[in-house]
Amino acid sequence: MQINLTGHHVDITEPLKGYVESKFERLERHFDHVIKVHVILSVEKLRQKAEARIHMNGADVFADAVHEDMYAAIDGLIDKLDRQVLKHKEKRQSHRGSATKTQAEGETVSGEPDDEVDEIDAPLH
Repeated sequence: MQINLTGHHVDITEPLKGYVESKFERLERHFDHVIKVHVILSVEKLRQKAEARIHMNGADVFADAVHEDMYAAIDGLIDKLDRQVLKHKEKRQSHRGSATKTQAEGETVSGEPDDEVDEIDAPLH
């Protein structure tokens, strides 16, 4: 995962950079298909703002958070991104599966043959 960190009206110090990188490792544990992350940290009067855009396989995710403390803004940002990444992961996994394949072969989801079709086709005497 490539992290690009930018600061608007704020100096990016080593502790701040290390904090951002350690927090994004948490996202990578949930979903390892993250390709690129662009993080922008900015200061506007008393508001500390953190925003990020994540480029993943199949989607781009954007979130931002505003707080009086920069570290708290980064924590809020990571929480929002974590929810969005998990939602994307669930959507991606729900479209796959073996249930549609087994139903197409004439079996139920439990793996037993579907006998109802044979009873309907049998001639009635």
